[in-house]
Amino acid sequence: MQITVETNVKAPVAEVWRAWTTPDDIKQWNAASKDWHTTMASVDLRVGGAFSSRMEARDGSMGFDFAGTYTNVVPNELIECTLGDRRLRVEFISGSDGVIVRETFDAESTHSVEQQRQGWQAILDNFARHVEGK
Repeated sequence: MQITVETNVKAPVAEVWRAWTTPDDIKQWNAASKDWHTTMASVDLRVGGAFSSRMEARDGSMGFDFAGTYTNVVPNELIECTLGDRRLRVEFISGSDGVIVRETFDAESTHSVEQQRQGWQAILDNFARHVEGK
């Protein structure tokens, strides 16, 4: 099953792309709530390149790694990657009111579809606030 979430970011596509693909920015926006944060992020933005990040609870009680490999990169338009045996597609769609960032990903089996949708949407909304606040 695939899940899709999206948000509109009121900024030029080059700025949106940069914030999505720059480790220092990723560490600022990649969290679903204020009690979580990303402590590490790396990006090798090319087909076959790897990315990873470490998300942790601010109280240190838990954390997890998120990593994958890029399979398709079209600057300012599209990123496709694998997350183990799952796939992720991120589209950057420029329009008159900014950029729609749309993520479509294969659901995992640990959390419910609704939990996954809510978590990924919260992170995406945090991304939009980060970019628009710069």
